[in-house]
Amino acid sequence: MGQMKTPGVYIVEKSAFPNSVVEVATAVPAFIGHTQKADNKGSSLAGKPWRITSMAEFENYFGAAPAPEFALSLEAPQKAGVHLNIAGKTYYLSQTSSPYILHSCMQMFFQNGGGPCYIVSIGNYAEAIESSRFKQGIELLIKEQEPTMVLVPEAIQLSIDDCTDVQQTALKHCGLTMKNRVAILDIHEGYKAQQDGDPVATFRDKLGINFLSYGMAYYPWLNTSITTERSLSFDNFQPDSLPLLISALEEDLGVAKDDSSLSKRQIEQKKEINKIVKDRAADPEIQPTEIATSKGQLNQALVALSPAYGRVLGQMAQTLNLLPPSAAMAGIYTMVDNTRGVWKAPANVSLASVISPAVNISHEEQEDLNVTPQGKSINAIRAFIGEGVLVWGARTLDGNSLDWRYINVRRTMIMLEESVRLASKAYVFEPNVANTWVTMKSMIRNFLTGIWKRGGLAGASPDDAFAVYVGLGETMTPEDILEGILRITVLVAISRPAEFIEITFQQQMQKS
Repeated sequence: MGQMKTPGVYIVEKSAFPNSVVEVATAVPAFIGHTQKADNKGSSLAGKPWRITSMAEFENYFGAAPAPEFALSLEAPQKAGVHLNIAGKTYYLSQTSSPYILHSCMQMFFQNGGGPCYIVSIGNYAEAIESSRFKQGIELLIKEQEPTMVLVPEAIQLSIDDCTDVQQTALKHCGLTMKNRVAILDIHEGYKAQQDGDPVATFRDKLGINFLSYGMAYYPWLNTSITTERSLSFDNFQPDSLPLLISALEEDLGVAKDDSSLSKRQIEQKKEINKIVKDRAADPEIQPTEIATSKGQLNQALVALSPAYGRVLGQMAQTLNLLPPSAAMAGIYTMVDNTRGVWKAPANVSLASVISPAVNISHEEQEDLNVTPQGKSINAIRAFIGEGVLVWGARTLDGNSLDWRYINVRRTMIMLEESVRLASKAYVFEPNVANTWVTMKSMIRNFLTGIWKRGGLAGASPDDAFAVYVGLGETMTPEDILEGILRITVLVAISRPAEFIEITFQQQMQKS
């Protein structure tokens, strides 16, 4: 208190305990991509990081999924397509609409345990997918302190060089600019096997070597169950593909011939197919709700009438359900953090809404993914009999580093650093004397003791798990104090995962 000038009794309250360190959130991803809209009650959210907590909130602020469109042809398309055999003929089915996948990825995120996250809408479904927009979206996150993960799942729609450019920007943002978050990356064309162009080798060659400890990647892509066949219909075909679709279905049912050679039942089937498909363009005077009901009923009738049509819808759904794994992994990180803690490796966990990996990986094939001379470890997602699809890797891209090899070590250290940094701001400009040093040391020790008790640090006792050093002649010189610098050194023993378990068996002589 100030100088006493008037006689009397003065009460002085003095704090007995130091400030406490509050553990920061560890699983708050930021997704960057295209949305149907970006609106909050008339206020634009375009190019503005916006926090949401559920899929319902995402659709409220950013709209629904884009309507997919497919083409059916007798010739192989220039872009990737799948072939279907209908009545002995080969037809090619290809997606012609721009594949904006952020909505589907958000569904994967929430279905795998996701929670609070940020959305950065960089354009609507009419915008072209360009690397510059993704990089601008990453830059917008500089002013946001809460996000701990950065994801750009739509970057895989770019060319390999542009995709790599965006991913390098994300790594630089995490490892150089912010240093308090990590980037979860996808392998470009990760639906291909390593024998088919080797997308993993291409990813490693192009990514570079900077800030690898702040990134992690997963392979392969996933066959999911996000889009159902029932959500698709003949309305998802290009208009100029409808005549060929009608012809294919007629041939499948054997009603493609002249009516004079058909039975009465076949003639009825032929008329019904033509009516169902041609009536897709409903009467303009019918109300929109009636149109939707009519189309739904017509689609159900067509599925019941033609097995081939059901196969076409199934292939369309399979195409839309092939998704990169980063969003699902962000959900897994959130779930593991909430149930076990950030110090638990996000591995040996099953994935929800996943039918299978796009590529089956054997034990021998994973050896190259996990351990490589260049150190760029890729985490495998594998299917195991009786267990489902599991995350079977827990390494950062800096796989050769003994310090930052494991994801949980990198993310735990970020949590510790951010928590202590924010708590220490209260002591900026405090006297650089022993009282302040003891107070801050006690504050940090109390925080680390709590983390140790929860299993976040390795050691039989707190002294084995961590150490905090501060003081003149210990961490500071007289010159440091003159320059206003207070130095604290914190040593922590972060628990590492038992990635390899060796059990030795040996025969012994019979004893009885």
